Amino acid sequence: MRSTCHLLTILALLILASQAFGAQAPTVFDFDREFYPYYPSLIKWNKSTAAFTPPETCRDCHPKQYKEWSGSVHNLAFHDPIYQGELNKAVKAVGHEISRQCEGCHSPAGMVTGEIKGPGISGLSPVASSGVSCDICHSISGVTHWQTPAHEPENGSMILTPGVDGKEGPTLIKRGPFKPADNCGGGFHDCAESTLHLRADLCASCHQVFHYDRHFPLEATYREWKSGAYAQNQILCQDCHMVDIQTFKKVADSFYKPLRSEYQHSFNGANYLLYYLAAAAANKAGNISEAAALKKKYEMAVERLKLAADLDIAPLYREGKLAEIKVTVKNLRAGHDLPTSLTNIRQMWLEISARDEKGNIVLQSGSIKADGALPENTRLFNSDGMGSNFHFAVDPWVVTSFSRHDTIPPKGSRIVYYGLPYNLATKNIALEVKLRYRQADQKVAESLLSAVPKDINLKEIYGLDTIPPLPVVDMVIKHATLPTEL
Repeated sequence: MRSTCHLLTILALLILASQAFGAQAPTVFDFDREFYPYYPSLIKWNKSTAAFTPPETCRDCHPKQYKEWSGSVHNLAFHDPIYQGELNKAVKAVGHEISRQCEGCHSPAGMVTGEIKGPGISGLSPVASSGVSCDICHSISGVTHWQTPAHEPENGSMILTPGVDGKEGPTLIKRGPFKPADNCGGGFHDCAESTLHLRADLCASCHQVFHYDRHFPLEATYREWKSGAYAQNQILCQDCHMVDIQTFKKVADSFYKPLRSEYQHSFNGANYLLYYLAAAAANKAGNISEAAALKKKYEMAVERLKLAADLDIAPLYREGKLAEIKVTVKNLRAGHDLPTSLTNIRQMWLEISARDEKGNIVLQSGSIKADGALPENTRLFNSDGMGSNFHFAVDPWVVTSFSRHDTIPPKGSRIVYYGLPYNLATKNIALEVKLRYRQADQKVAESLLSAVPKDINLKEIYGLDTIPPLPVVDMVIKHATLPTEL
């Protein structure tokens, strides 16, 4: 009898313990919603009566920095028609709440103040419409990367503190990477030295974009950098994206640390399409000088892409006959993967053609079709997204994992083999191999640009009657003539 009671007692205790454990067990992506009041944006705002400062005000004392920032991807982040089309589609598909995640990085001040209430660019203050302006980066007082659902940087996990309230009213505080000089701020704002501005964590908040609910990393640029050789050699995002082309090349080739005088506020990267569209808008508006400046930024972005990678071509022979072409694609100078950001949207691919001595094609792959699509046999370096039903998906509010993820890590490479017909009736083949890049598939771009809000008239703003073919950048072109027999 005692043994039976003892056994029942143990069973009861085990059941109670399991129930208690089950009730207290945290979810995988556990976080405090009160801590993140703008969820799914993970921005925190130390709210005071200190207002955000329009970039035009900063220009008065910082004309050089303002000129560099003006027309940058940070400046254009909110007005980007591709972004606005995507945002409009997301709100219609999922609801208004999701827009805060996007707005938190494309216009942080506009989101936290509640000025931005959804897709569209009309009726907004200069602070809200200026995207990632001077005051955003220089008001960041901290980050909350560990407290996020994924316990790493995601979806704007930064703290904005543009100023504090005092007995005599608000005091603006602007933070930077160096010790402030005497009379810094000229009486308009106080200055504070910030070690955060000397770390890549500053950029990480917005350059890791996770699914708004499932917290899958749709964009993992910071993680790619942190896992690679650049982070190990103390080369930061700022060291490549806040310098000119020649300095960037030196940094990437030898892990050179730029001098303070070499940094700029241009924030140049691979998004040449945004510069391309903005230059078209400036031309349409008759602003020739602005269009010229944007064209230079466009050319700089294209040049970065051309410096980022390289190709090696090698023939493979079997029994003395040319059987395959081995192409090695190398990430030479990108401190993150190639491509990065929305890798299920970006397209980097190989186009190859081989001709016999009479000019006849014996091998072809990766040539863009008449409708702008790529053939099925194209060798792409990017990702394929899928939703929670494990079916192919493109839209970021649907994609919760990748079915294929084939990007090239920093200083890494990928090898592709192309088979050739047996017993080629030619002594040599002439080979052309291109590594090509565009921001998106043509149909995806058409879908997004067709979905822009009503206050973005593509014809009036950009002079677009129809969606043109997306510009393609040839990152590398190599030629070789190979004997078909040894």
